[in-house]
Amino acid sequence: MSLFPDDLEKAARTIIEEFAKRGLTIATAESCTGGLIAGLLTEIAGSSAVVDRGYVTYSNQAKMDMLGVPSLTLETYGAVSRQTALAMAQGALYRSGASVSVAVTGIAGPGGGSDEKPVGLVHLASASRSGTILHHAMRYSDLGREGIRLETMRTALAMLAEIA
Repeated sequence: MSLFPDDLEKAARTIIEEFAKRGLTIATAESCTGGLIAGLLTEIAGSSAVVDRGYVTYSNQAKMDMLGVPSLTLETYGAVSRQTALAMAQGALYRSGASVSVAVTGIAGPGGGSDEKPVGLVHLASASRSGTILHHAMRYSDLGREGIRLETMRTALAMLAEIA
């Protein structure tokens, strides 16, 4: 029995199999998901050939220390922003040996939202060594903390499939 819903496990299995065939590796940089994406990927047998590392950077200080997110980016745009997600993805890529990265930062709730940045807003970014960069700003609405985190994982896996 898996810790994760069947559809997520199936998508993760496809990612692991495809990346392994192509010799690609992944680094994750997670804030609002707290390591769930890396956990999901490593739930799959054979993931050690694909998953390089995962960064859980819940605090702004962790984002700066572990991923090199500039303090000015965080001060100017906030932790939940396109700019921060992109900096997280690029930092994870260049501070690891991975071929691609995926980064997530958002507001999973139940509190912490505002009119400008409501609960359910998640910025996701992915970067590859070939120079491809993806960004999605998702407004999942207030699906509850678990729902927002699960939807974020689904989007992150889709981005990994797209960037590969």
